[in-house]
Amino acid sequence: MLQNNQLERLPSEDLWDLPNLLSLRLDANLIIEVPARTLSGMRSLRHLWLDDNALTEIPVSALNDLSSLQAMTLALNRITHIPDYAFRNLSNLVVLHLHNNMIRTLGQNCFEGLHSLETLELNFNDLEEFPVAIRTLAKLQELGFHNNNIEAIPERAFVGNPLLQTIHFYENPIQFVGRSAFQFLPKLHTLSLNGATEIREFPDLKGTTSLQVLTLTRAGLTGLPSDLCHLLPKLRVLELSHNGIEELPSFHRCSALQEIGLQHNLISEIEMNTFQQLSSLRSLDLTGNLLRSLPLTGLTSLTHLKLKGNIALSHSFRDEDFPNIRVIEMPYAYQCCVFGDCNSYKSANQWEEHTGSEEDDLQKKALSLFPIHSDNNYDLDLEEFQLAIEESKLQTSIQCTPISGKLNQQQILN
Repeated sequence: MLQNNQLERLPSEDLWDLPNLLSLRLDANLIIEVPARTLSGMRSLRHLWLDDNALTEIPVSALNDLSSLQAMTLALNRITHIPDYAFRNLSNLVVLHLHNNMIRTLGQNCFEGLHSLETLELNFNDLEEFPVAIRTLAKLQELGFHNNNIEAIPERAFVGNPLLQTIHFYENPIQFVGRSAFQFLPKLHTLSLNGATEIREFPDLKGTTSLQVLTLTRAGLTGLPSDLCHLLPKLRVLELSHNGIEELPSFHRCSALQEIGLQHNLISEIEMNTFQQLSSLRSLDLTGNLLRSLPLTGLTSLTHLKLKGNIALSHSFRDEDFPNIRVIEMPYAYQCCVFGDCNSYKSANQWEEHTGSEEDDLQKKALSLFPIHSDNNYDLDLEEFQLAIEESKLQTSIQCTPISGKLNQQQILN
């Protein structure tokens, strides 16, 4: 462990004869270069830290003899380019961190030889083009290239990476995404395509069957494929806000769906079977659309429903329509009446006159459910008492906005 010192250079002539060394920490120093022979006597080395130094290039020659290396970090340096075959002898390397450098260009074959690599971090660099060199990384599972300057993800971008599970590429000015870019990634579970403004067609996700979270916001989508749930049967979260979507397919085969975000689209009608059989659905956001009605089939499990901004949606709902609802947002205040007694509206002065706390009211309610019996000295078990209070809280915790004021019956009917 030699980290956090003031080392500026390493031995350039005599190698370190440490054949059994497994881990070497040289991070947080002032090292400018790693001479070719320095590490050649460490043939058992598995972990190498060279991050947070002053390197301006990959120490290609110094890495040639480290065939046992499994994890290496060159992050937080000043590297600007990765040449071809920079890691050619590191066939056992599993983790490679290159984030927080100044990398602008990659050789087409720069990752050649990394036959075991599973994690590659290229975040916080100056890349302007998609790193097509990753196609040689057949075992890659986690790829990060967020916070760069990449504007396009090409067709079949990940054709050589069938084991990818996670791709982080947010905070790039991405505008174009090839329609086939994310095909045949059977282990991918999260895909976020926020702000890709030139996307007009929904990406072709054929063969990417394990996707659980899909975010595609602020693009130019006008519709969704009719076989969406056939392609993505494990989908749990679908976020498609700020698009131009006009129609929805049936989601009934997406039985694992828990959250759907469709706020700020152009949806005016929803078919009766759209949400059918979605027993896991908890949150539905349709804020800022053009809805005139909302089919209720499949929405009984909702805990969160947002409908504000749909000015043509003027009819009232019943509290039994949403038996599990906790938070609900309506276009108009009178629609909240069924989720709270509009006739019990009190002025500010009336609220001030009420001296009991909400907790007192809940306890009184709980005691009314389980009274103390003086004739047999029976008292409510403390745990049951607390459970009763919690249940009472749940029963009274529905939040509906806009908050309804004092309305008479005629106003409600109107």
